[in-house]
Amino acid sequence: MRKKVTVVGGGFVGSTTAQRIVDSGLGDVVMTDILEGVPAGKALDLAESTPIGRTDARVQGISTASGNYEATANSDIVVITAGFPRKPGMSRDDLLRANYDVVKGVVEGVAKHSPNAILIVVTNPMDAIAQAAFKVSGFPKSRVIGMAGVLDSARMSTFVAQELEVSVENVHSFVLGGHGDDMVPLPRYSTVAGISILELLSKERIAAIVDRTRKGGAEIVNLLKTGSAYYAPSAAILEMVEAILKDKKKILPCAVYLQGEYGINGLFMGVPVKLGEKGAEKIIEIKLTAEEDAALKKSAASVRELVTVLGV
Repeated sequence: MRKKVTVVGGGFVGSTTAQRIVDSGLGDVVMTDILEGVPAGKALDLAESTPIGRTDARVQGISTASGNYEATANSDIVVITAGFPRKPGMSRDDLLRANYDVVKGVVEGVAKHSPNAILIVVTNPMDAIAQAAFKVSGFPKSRVIGMAGVLDSARMSTFVAQELEVSVENVHSFVLGGHGDDMVPLPRYSTVAGISILELLSKERIAAIVDRTRKGGAEIVNLLKTGSAYYAPSAAILEMVEAILKDKKKILPCAVYLQGEYGINGLFMGVPVKLGEKGAEKIIEIKLTAEEDAALKKSAASVRELVTVLGV
């Protein structure tokens, strides 16, 4: 049976994610949005590219303005990108509550029709929204996963490769923690062809790369003036989708619900996870230095503040 992926949200992140999945031939795609016409139009445009891209993936676009999610039934994966961007004068708490309301309705709709699906949450503030999706869906923790660590690690790898003038294929970076200013890039576990970057770069250059990684999303927002990143986020989503649908058992940094791992309890946090057909199949615990552990706990505290606001 063909795999089915629903992408909720027809904006730049959602539509680019749909394109990447279709182009890869991983499965059929249903794209949803509350707007009338937009998801159907984008889906048709994407479908008309498949003869050229030589993929038989089917694409459907539907409006969920009425709250009808029947077309998403029996999805293997549901990627949630829907939500509001932060606007001038909007506080972090305002954004959180607005996006919680959006995602709550989405999760209730997709969970009803795809009770065995794996949820990949992208909507910001991601860690808190993932926790909300976990509570609303009632799914086991292995089937609710937040996307951030793959993206943040890719950004760090980009900067390392540029600094050393080496192939990005040689670079493997590791970023843990929440998806925000308190994320935890780990230079000690970041390598170039297996060589730690601690051996290849000065402390000053590493510190600069770590700082740029933490501000990676904001840097793009400031350059674009309106809107935010979508090419790299959609690529990160694709890597997670592929790992799950192909049961690759790939270890990737993802936000998952921790119950004592890393000394953190009852909270979504970015850590190394084995991704396979059952979702987050195993949380990998690595040894952290006292400084790294303190940074991870600080990041967790920031996420817990948001979760407390939502009461989830």
